[in-house]
Amino acid sequence: MALSSLLTAFARGEPLKVGDAAPAISGVTDSGATLAFADVYAKQPYTLVYFYPKADTPGCTKQGCSLRDGYEALTKRGVAVIGVSRDDVAAQKAFKEKYHLPFTLIADTDGTVVRAFGVPTYAVVGLAHRQAYLIKDGKIIYTDYNGTTDKQADTILQVLAAQH
Repeated sequence: MALSSLLTAFARGEPLKVGDAAPAISGVTDSGATLAFADVYAKQPYTLVYFYPKADTPGCTKQGCSLRDGYEALTKRGVAVIGVSRDDVAAQKAFKEKYHLPFTLIADTDGTVVRAFGVPTYAVVGLAHRQAYLIKDGKIIYTDYNGTTDKQADTILQVLAAQH
């Protein structure tokens, strides 16, 4: 079987849907600290949890840089941003530093966060699919099951504009 065929074989998960409770789990940050997601949900009006397959790859870099470039506008709207991939702490830290990402990255090496959100993974390599979840008051209010890559910040800002 060709590598491209293997990579497109999916391990199906049940992604969270609008109205579902956001998982109150913990993850390891790019600095090696433990972050309780529920604490973030409680501190900010909105939390964006986005998933990407692999740090420092083209699509993942575009997605992270979109959120970096839109970070000021997002934070003005009360959005905390958390990025999640299966990369280890060192890879997340290097990715964050290289692209000056101003938000927390989670090193979900064991897939706990990925599973809690029901994010599908690529069967052979176990990498998470690109997805995003916008959370308000502990509930999912918007899902992006395709992760809009270089337009991720714009997409979330449009969703927030439609909320009012």
